[in-house]
Amino acid sequence: MERQKSMNTMQQARNKLAAKNTLLIAIIILFHFVGLIGLSSSLTHDVFIQIVPFHLLLMLGVIVYSHHHLNQNFLFFAAFIYVLGFYAEWVGVHTGLLFGNYAYGETLGLKLFDIPLMIGVNWFLLIYATGVSIQRYMFKTVLGRVIAGSFVLVILDFLIEPVAVEFDQWHWEGYRIPFSNYVCWFFVSAIMLYMFEKFKFSRQSIVAPVFLLTQFIFFVVLHWI
Repeated sequence: MERQKSMNTMQQARNKLAAKNTLLIAIIILFHFVGLIGLSSSLTHDVFIQIVPFHLLLMLGVIVYSHHHLNQNFLFFAAFIYVLGFYAEWVGVHTGLLFGNYAYGETLGLKLFDIPLMIGVNWFLLIYATGVSIQRYMFKTVLGRVIAGSFVLVILDFLIEPVAVEFDQWHWEGYRIPFSNYVCWFFVSAIMLYMFEKFKFSRQSIVAPVFLLTQFIFFVVLHWI
């Protein structure tokens, strides 16, 4: 009797988790789809540009809420990636030593030292989603996962860059995206993904891979419209 009760409780927990993941996945897909429509229409384009920071915050909430066994290590990791991402962008903007010579526009919202506060959020979302996806579906070794994940993020950045420039998220000196940007993206991503491997927290998320795939589709479609 007790065993049956325990099995029923476990099944209820699995059903609850599945329902939560389904809802969060639906939110990710819906808001990216609505974003595509809004950004592609001249009537709503300016409004949707203004709410980009809020979209990032919503995705942050979705990813954090989807994470199983939220604990101190996960929160430390999130804070670490946020700070490291923000600092890397500060070095890039103010010295040109990382990524190249560029500056941020107004689309990503409030800035500190000429760097949008949302950029750290963006780094965390991409690193977490890529780290979970690579670990869930691909390589068995840490080095293999770090290298593969870094290449995935470079490919994604290749898709993001023209769209970001068009939407005034940032702009490059001479209006040319330097090759050094992609090289630096690879190495900065590799450092962050290595830290993802070293922090001890649960990585069993189906929502994060969906977010990463949706990002790819989102920016591919934006190239066409």
